[in-house]
Amino acid sequence: MAKASHTRGTYNFSAGPAVLPEEVLREAQEALWDLDATGIGVLEHSHRGGAIDSVFAETEASCRRLAGIPDDYRVLFLQGGASLQFAMLPANFLADDGCADYLETGSWSKKAISEARHYGDVHVAASSADANFTYIPRAADIVYSERPSYVHVTSNNTIFGTQWSAEPPLPDGAWLACDASSDIFSRPLDMRRYGIVYAGAQKNLGPAGVTLVILREDLLERAVRELPTLLGYGIHAKNDSRYNTPPVFGIFVMGRVFQWLERQGGLEAMAQANEAKARLVYDAIDASPFFRGTAREDSRSLMNLTFRAPSEALEATFVADARKAGLDGLKGHRSVGGMRASLYNAFPDEGCEALVSFMREFESRHG
Repeated sequence: MAKASHTRGTYNFSAGPAVLPEEVLREAQEALWDLDATGIGVLEHSHRGGAIDSVFAETEASCRRLAGIPDDYRVLFLQGGASLQFAMLPANFLADDGCADYLETGSWSKKAISEARHYGDVHVAASSADANFTYIPRAADIVYSERPSYVHVTSNNTIFGTQWSAEPPLPDGAWLACDASSDIFSRPLDMRRYGIVYAGAQKNLGPAGVTLVILREDLLERAVRELPTLLGYGIHAKNDSRYNTPPVFGIFVMGRVFQWLERQGGLEAMAQANEAKARLVYDAIDASPFFRGTAREDSRSLMNLTFRAPSEALEATFVADARKAGLDGLKGHRSVGGMRASLYNAFPDEGCEALVSFMREFESRHG
């Protein structure tokens, strides 16, 4: 597997918008000026012209190859981020007299629950709120409602640094909906386990402004209510994600990221690389009497590594000094504080090594 290149002098640990592969950025730079030798830049082409037809076709084909998406699933490129999907999903599939089961593991799942309650009953089948979302509930702790329309899970929790290691078991008759915004395509995905997977692009897939939605085709016939046109999945599927003018540039970059992931060896290779990167940093945290991880060890995210120092003052110093040393974006989310190192697919190995070295040096000065 080829390693992600890094020549810019600063390592970007931001939780999102996040680091992108440098070779993809170079391709995007060229396409801004001239897309595929058309003499017109990607930002200037009609979204219904032949050049953009090719962009859409190539992006979808790369996505399907990369993730092994079955033919009876639709691939959509939408807008509004995961936040719109929080409402769009129940608007389409949760009837007024229906119930959907949600697994509550952090801030984003709480927002999804809040939106779903506009449309029908929501049952929280499991929650880690009792420990400030520092763990993933065990299968034995999940108590489903009698006949949920679907079960919703947030696969990775960027703020609290936790991640589902596998899909939760489902009750008979329910299908799984997943907000995979912060770990999409960081590991193999068995699409047959899901009815719908959605993800904002700005962490592992591309720039902000595009939302990838992978939807089992038979669900398009199960919409439970009439909706404003742009809120229905069916209209987007019927019009190949171009009912309205789409974010063409973001879709172009996403397609190039899919191709980059294929060149790295695919999702199995990415899973191995992401495990190795995270292990390097977690080992440094665990070996230190100065730093401590915040997520329970069996629930730790490979994408967002959250940790604390002995005091908030030292944490502020750590973040400021790290930035001066070329390690940017390490401040934890404002709601929880501390530090957070986001190690998405395109984050290079040497950035993890630089962080560990800096942590040891900082501890020697302040420990």
